[in-house]
Amino acid sequence: MKQLFTFFLLCSFSLPVISQSTSLRVYEIFQNNCVSCHSNANPRAGLDLEGSGNNLTAKALSVYNNLVGVTSGNNTAAAKGYQLVHPGRIDKSFLFKKINQGLDLDMELESGENDAMPLNSALTDVEKELIRQWILFGAPRQGEVIKETLLKEYYEGGKGRASFPEGAPPAPDPSEGFQIKMGPFFIDPSGEDEYYTKYQLDNTSEIEVKRVDVKMATSSHHFIIYDYEDGGQVPNGFRRDQDHTQDVSFVATLQESQDIVLPKNTAFKWGKNHVLDLNSHTINYLADNIYQNEVYINIYTQPLGTAKQEIKSDLVPYPWINIPNNGNEIVHSSKVQYPGNAFVWNIAGHTHRYGTSYKIWMNDAAGNQDELIYDGSCPRGNPGCVAPFYDYQHIPTRTFDEFLHIDFSKGITHEAKWVNDGPVPVRWGPTSQDEMMLFAMLYVTDTTGLNIGNVTTATFEAANRLTEIVVMPNPMQTTTNIVLPDNIGAINFRLVDMLGKEIQQLSNFRHKFIQINRNNLPSGMYLFTVENDKGQTFTGKILMK
Repeated sequence: MKQLFTFFLLCSFSLPVISQSTSLRVYEIFQNNCVSCHSNANPRAGLDLEGSGNNLTAKALSVYNNLVGVTSGNNTAAAKGYQLVHPGRIDKSFLFKKINQGLDLDMELESGENDAMPLNSALTDVEKELIRQWILFGAPRQGEVIKETLLKEYYEGGKGRASFPEGAPPAPDPSEGFQIKMGPFFIDPSGEDEYYTKYQLDNTSEIEVKRVDVKMATSSHHFIIYDYEDGGQVPNGFRRDQDHTQDVSFVATLQESQDIVLPKNTAFKWGKNHVLDLNSHTINYLADNIYQNEVYINIYTQPLGTAKQEIKSDLVPYPWINIPNNGNEIVHSSKVQYPGNAFVWNIAGHTHRYGTSYKIWMNDAAGNQDELIYDGSCPRGNPGCVAPFYDYQHIPTRTFDEFLHIDFSKGITHEAKWVNDGPVPVRWGPTSQDEMMLFAMLYVTDTTGLNIGNVTTATFEAANRLTEIVVMPNPMQTTTNIVLPDNIGAINFRLVDMLGKEIQQLSNFRHKFIQINRNNLPSGMYLFTVENDKGQTFTGKILMK
């Protein structure tokens, strides 16, 4: 059932106009701060940051070749597989670790890695960030990866907002798993952007992944994890093009922080030195502030051989959509058939802002719609809710306690509806101003060994039930309700605007729903956090029109 993405781009942005070389600017920073210790004539620790040649270009190229892809001369760093500059991977770039000095708290020097540099003068946060961005974008020799003026406004102009202002979320204990970080990248006020980046793991043998806990900010439009079967022959570093012309599989997609705990006795199975492809699409809802976007993924593993069945995944698009701006309801549907059977664990649809409905049916023997199995307008995606309300920014995932058997030779039908009351017609496209129609599912092909009758307890005892929270209506005009799951106990609640100003706060709250009254609040996006007595949290968004 593998879905190959050879016929369309899931999301794509035009490349920016190149106005100068970030690589040369990085070289200039080295000349101003580092050559007293790392000159061509006397390179400390064997590292020449001055370069050799008859002109600036030749010297800069010489330094580039001294750094990029070169194994660190520090024995401790070399043993960890660090390069001086590892294109696309800041966590494996020893040069950045040496100049970091507090910019990234996850990149502090450890025992055996010696002193920070430069010793004579500290780089500014803007200079350190420029070097970090250059590495994250793949350390290109040509082109501008980010405007330095944007970084100056963020760090020195008081116009910056971080997605994790209190620092990175805790990583798993090394005995349980590991943490992956994507980012940061920076977004202009009221802008949006999307990047892909290849990420190779360091697993020396096959691993079984039992849990994927994704932490991302409330400004995220979506986050998708793919993986490559052939090692991912795409460039290192951030890229805007999907470039999934190879054998690519889908792992997970989500629109907000989510802890995906797989059913007992199942797992994702990832091979040696497994290669992921991470995709983050983020909208900056702040009109006057630059947004620094980061995503953290905590991967939890289990002993090899624990899983009786492998969790497989699929992302099924229907890109042939056309939605005119006539204010009428537009419907598109598509039938999907595969050979064989699937036992589906969860399933979810996805549209953009003009979407008003997403439904999925199992088909009968004649290929016609039969049983409705997913309704994106209902809490948890369960069809038949009393008051359906479709929120494209929080489309639910439906999880089946005992898996859902689907005969894919009969197929399933997915259908989406839109009402375009905007200024122009829209089609399938990359930004939140365009539209999409796709659904994702996780499944197994055999349930042997899963003890299906006990899946409900075994699967969800560690799950966060706060993910069942529903906001109705959203967007809101004057009033909305945050509907809480049954029997979750006392919660703490906080509502803030996009600058962090507190609007409403509740402690030890024990009622079924929280009512939000607009009063005199201006239009815009607002964020809320709900925390239960177990310390689990849920963060959501409310749009006031």
